[in-house]
Amino acid sequence: MENIEILDSTLRDGAQASGISFTVEDKLKIVRALSEMGIKYIEAGNPGSNPKDLEFFERVRELKLTNSELVAFGSTRKKGIKPEEDANLKSLIGAGTKYVTIFGKAWDFHVTEIIQTSLEENLIMIEETTKYLIENGKKVLFDAEHFFDGYKNNPEYSIEVLKTAEKAGAECIVLCDTNGGMFPSEIYEITKKVKEVIKITIGIHCHDDNGMSVANSIMAIEGGANHVQGTFIGYGERCGNANLSTVIPNLQLKKGYKCILEDKIVGLTYYARQIAEISNVVLKDELPYVGASAFAHKAGMHIDAVSKAPEAFEHINPEKVGNERRFLISEVAGRSVILQKVQKINAELTKDSKEIQEIIDKLKELEHEGYQFEGAEASFEIIVMKQLGMYKKHFDVKKLNIMNEYPSIDETLKSEAVVKISVNNKETIIAAEGNGVVNALDIALRKSLEQFYPKLKEIKLTDYKVRILEPENTTAAKVRVLIEFSDGKNVWTTIGVSNDIIDASKIAFIDSLEYKLMMEESNIFNVVGRFIKKIMRIDN
Repeated sequence: MENIEILDSTLRDGAQASGISFTVEDKLKIVRALSEMGIKYIEAGNPGSNPKDLEFFERVRELKLTNSELVAFGSTRKKGIKPEEDANLKSLIGAGTKYVTIFGKAWDFHVTEIIQTSLEENLIMIEETTKYLIENGKKVLFDAEHFFDGYKNNPEYSIEVLKTAEKAGAECIVLCDTNGGMFPSEIYEITKKVKEVIKITIGIHCHDDNGMSVANSIMAIEGGANHVQGTFIGYGERCGNANLSTVIPNLQLKKGYKCILEDKIVGLTYYARQIAEISNVVLKDELPYVGASAFAHKAGMHIDAVSKAPEAFEHINPEKVGNERRFLISEVAGRSVILQKVQKINAELTKDSKEIQEIIDKLKELEHEGYQFEGAEASFEIIVMKQLGMYKKHFDVKKLNIMNEYPSIDETLKSEAVVKISVNNKETIIAAEGNGVVNALDIALRKSLEQFYPKLKEIKLTDYKVRILEPENTTAAKVRVLIEFSDGKNVWTTIGVSNDIIDASKIAFIDSLEYKLMMEESNIFNVVGRFIKKIMRIDN
């Protein structure tokens, strides 16, 4: 099995995405996750760019990375100065990493118009920088920035850039589609031509501005590259980078290359969710391989076919990447789907059981009111358990008051929620302020329950959606609220419908908190069950 080197740039290119702001602790957690998978190179940022990165490079030395190499990132020396006088290069040497990535211009337009120097001086900058870093004990990966645009404009010069870095001692030459506008056929043909003249490792670095970064990365491998750069769940500057959670399984499961540790490919979905959680972003449902909808089926015909032969509508078994098959509850799903979902809760039921018909009738009644369970399976499970008499209520909301304080024009609106709850006949009243009534409700509910159920402290609201169901009724319209929570390992969604947005939110919030407590109890029962079975085996 041929190896493909993977370089993850989540902490560098990914950090440049809109809405991303890593703390030092965030970066350390992501390094651990990437190293667990066996990502060969982890590009961790520019040690000379800001105090946060300086602190990170100090603290990351304490981590014992057995599967990965940390890589510091920077540019070639500035024009007109010696390498030993360049502050950026000094910071790369001081970062304490064995490997460094330096980028240099491979497009003559950028050389003359952007950094405003001569083509010859640019080559000298690349050569001197590479040699200087190697003389100081570093192994160099060279990113040929804007290579493909440069090749199309002036192929002789862009190839000369690569040859200069190779001759100076770089270990890997990375061809960068920096503007993200290339097509797969172009990437393939140009990479093949590079392979004919460059003898060291060739890499590919693609951005997704035309939506083809994954395809372009695969075609570069077809053309002779054996090093791929990207970010693990695809975010990065502008439209993002090549998504490694898609590139890796495509190469490892479909093409037979080894990209990460073989026993970690089954954890791909887990790691994607973990990194999304650390990054404080919502993992897109539609992501290939790791998204919640990657193996989701809704149409009755599709569901019937997959039930008989999964390969009918699935290109791989979802378990290979740690994901799962989902049959969505909807008006086009049918009795068989509902039965399969209900049997996860009570395996003894059959399609002819009266309880199944009762559940179907209840779902139809709720759907008529505006509920939609294909995106709120946690609420569906709660309804099923209620219908089967298996539901255990963990708390009662005895009283709820919501107040808004309307300030003057230049002040912030203040909202307060007061919640009175009862747990095992013990009552407590909690007041909380929030940014709006829904936020205040969320905080008050969780604060009141955390003293009884500390596990609720680990959950975080990750998405909140409101849909108006009857626009013609204007302000009296019924609304549907969908709420998504995560505890870092699991993600679940609940739904509430009402003519009042606060009431709809309350219904969804209560279901979400109850669902988390149900999951915790289920885990405890599973652990106890395994313990009892172990005791029985010993006794026998």
